[in-house]
Amino acid sequence: MLTILGFTMIATFLVLIMMKKMSPIAALVLIPALFCVFVGKGAHLGDYVIEGVGTLAPTAAMLMFAIVYFGVMIDVGLFDPIVRGILKFCKADPLRIVVGTALLAAIVSLDGDGSTTFMITVSAMYPLYKRLKMSLVVMTGVAATANGVMNTLPWGGPTARAATALKLDAGDIFVPMIPALAVGLVAVIALSYVLGLRERKRLGVLSLTDVLTDEKQLVEEPETETVLVGAGAAAGGPGDGKVRMTKTTGGAGSGTDASDDDGDDDGEEDDIRLQGLDPNRPTLRPKLYWFNALLTATLLAAMIMELLPIPVLFVLAAALALTVNFPHIPDQKARLAAHADNVLNVSGMVFAAAVFTGVLQGTGMVDSMAKWLVDGIPDGMGPHMALVTGVLSLPLTYFMSNDGFYFGVLPVLAEAGAAHGVSPLEIARASLVGQPLHMSSPLVPAVYVLVGMAKVEFGDHTKFVVKWAALTSLVVLGAGILFGII
Repeated sequence: MLTILGFTMIATFLVLIMMKKMSPIAALVLIPALFCVFVGKGAHLGDYVIEGVGTLAPTAAMLMFAIVYFGVMIDVGLFDPIVRGILKFCKADPLRIVVGTALLAAIVSLDGDGSTTFMITVSAMYPLYKRLKMSLVVMTGVAATANGVMNTLPWGGPTARAATALKLDAGDIFVPMIPALAVGLVAVIALSYVLGLRERKRLGVLSLTDVLTDEKQLVEEPETETVLVGAGAAAGGPGDGKVRMTKTTGGAGSGTDASDDDGDDDGEEDDIRLQGLDPNRPTLRPKLYWFNALLTATLLAAMIMELLPIPVLFVLAAALALTVNFPHIPDQKARLAAHADNVLNVSGMVFAAAVFTGVLQGTGMVDSMAKWLVDGIPDGMGPHMALVTGVLSLPLTYFMSNDGFYFGVLPVLAEAGAAHGVSPLEIARASLVGQPLHMSSPLVPAVYVLVGMAKVEFGDHTKFVVKWAALTSLVVLGAGILFGII
């Protein structure tokens, strides 16, 4: 009964948010509360919620101060050179923009933290997507899938959990997986290329022209429209070096109607949102650029070396960044107020998710679901337990937290595999292939940073990304089998 109720609760949650019948926060709170009563443990709901909140509180604190820290770094211009490089590569071509999104997300993912990856990627790419009226769910889907592949880094979390659960060396798990993960990353780039082609066909042919002196110097073309984009969108006056987008209208596939999975409303965002990378914004601190770069590098190094808990590192870094860059109290208050919306949305979502995970764990639904799945494996599949583990990692890491899967389910799968001569290392490697899909799970706090900053409905993101992320995971699994790693 617990198994049925567990799957029913998760399915109900996903259906309601994808159909936009409930907001994610409301669904994360009310649905598990209702099912807790169905299970007959309504009297313990408070204990489950408090336990869930206690478990996720450090994550919420980390996200809150990470948003403040990286928000300040964006304000002061630390990432402007990255944005200029991406703009130079993209040239307002939808295909290049989508591929650039995948590349940027993959590169920034090297820090091992999904939240920071999404904050930097969205901040850099959002103005281009918005100005060119590109599908924002393409941006969130590509970024999440690229980060999912890179999330398998030893300091990213899953590999370390698998190594701990099975008492293995993280290097022995990860290093042989590199070829398969590289194939997965190539698959993400290929996916971004296909999605970019689709966006290019929908929007028409686009090109960038740098205007260095006067608007009249633009090359005149038949039936063209000039729109400001990217970091140059807010610059003004002749000779400002701003960047314009020249759009050729007409021809096959050049319409501007949004696709069904656009996930973007037709209304324009506030100018402030589009001018977040204004090269003339008053919050820039060019004289402190190297201090901020050193502070960020030190923060990332400390995270990788685990010198202090990550929430503590972000608390200290955010306080130091605010104090040095904005020494006056009113300026500090203004920066905190500027990022309060993102902080509230994300932290609220995390604490709402604590209700969901608390009920799943407290009522025993997770354990019952995992046992049912493991018991359902036919005896004849014993010698192929690595393949079974890889396939199961897709739904299990989507419907469960990484902790629940790696510490609760993986040891059982490894034991079953060992009985048929399958190495625990193979089981551990196979358990990583579901991470591209896992990064869009409603139980992953970082995904709320992604959809919140991109102004995309979680249901729209889910409907778009699940099929592509699952396909990427299967590509990684297939590559692992082909290379003899799994």
